[in-house]
Amino acid sequence: MTGDDSGRAGTAAGSGDDGGRSGTEGGAETAKSNAAYGKKPFKRSKSHFADRVTADGRDGWPVEAGRYRLVISRACPWAGRAAISRRLLGLEDALSLAVVDPLQDDRSWRFTLDPDGRDPVLGIRYLSEAYDARETGYPGGVSVPALVDEPSGKLVTNDYQQLTLDLATEWRDLHRQGAPDLYPRPLRDEIDDVMEGIYRDVNNGVYRAGFASTQSEYEAACRDVFHRLEETSRRLADRRYLVGDSITEADIRLFTTLVRFDAVYHGHFKCNRRKLSEDPVLWAYARDLYQTPGFGDTVDFDHIKRHYYEVHTGINPTGIVPLGPDLDGWLTPHHRERLGGRPFGDGTAPGPVPAGEEVPVTGQP
Repeated sequence: MTGDDSGRAGTAAGSGDDGGRSGTEGGAETAKSNAAYGKKPFKRSKSHFADRVTADGRDGWPVEAGRYRLVISRACPWAGRAAISRRLLGLEDALSLAVVDPLQDDRSWRFTLDPDGRDPVLGIRYLSEAYDARETGYPGGVSVPALVDEPSGKLVTNDYQQLTLDLATEWRDLHRQGAPDLYPRPLRDEIDDVMEGIYRDVNNGVYRAGFASTQSEYEAACRDVFHRLEETSRRLADRRYLVGDSITEADIRLFTTLVRFDAVYHGHFKCNRRKLSEDPVLWAYARDLYQTPGFGDTVDFDHIKRHYYEVHTGINPTGIVPLGPDLDGWLTPHHRERLGGRPFGDGTAPGPVPAGEEVPVTGQP
């Protein structure tokens, strides 16, 4: 399969949740950058490591079962996309998964959820070690999702925009039987256009509002967020999914912001003109996806809340994590099936969550 099959990732290249720099120099940069949020204009950095794992291996990284490890934080919406795609496509046996602690120290993302604080496959304590193995002295941030080459321990890519598109296309030979087509060729132009607006105004818009350093910056970003949400609500009023009649990459990208909206973006990021649960269409749409295998079984509300409220000390200096919102609503009937549609298109639902990858009960409704 050639790279042409993957289409374009949209105009917004950027890194995922960025924990600052690691290493012996500037070791306190993570804490400083977290404390700086809200004190300077927010600008998402570009992905420095944009190599791709492809069927033909043209970047030096061929698709190969068991070779790569996907490192995510369950707190991070960008990493959440990769976790959902991996589940829907049935890549669990081909692409191993590592989950970092939602909290960070001065060296950023760490494997303190694992025995002895080390990733059992890579043998490292910090994700930054894989970055250093790839490029010594790399000056940028340590972000998730990250794809790491297991034999060498080197980071392959942190380009979260392209990663999921490649999982859907370049990794096709390793998909499970019955895997859905998340990026169908006939719909790619429409998917790309929808995703571009959602990225600019919603996915990244909530960050622009939450980390705004002036009133005018905040108000402009917040208006963009709700303008796009209102437009998206109208789009979804009479159709079950964003593009076509089944789940696509566009739905995955919108979901990872919606599922965090009331828990963190409404209060912590001051996107509080309305709650998600106050929009009947978007709330039903989000619940529909949450209750679809491959979506809700990747979401850890405990990790989400603790990361945002405890790590972003610049905008929440006390580190207090709110008790709410009540999560029980995520399991209530959504009735979106009345709109028709086929969640997995011509495919089937993914199987059970692999042993050891289950979200703890503390993170579930």
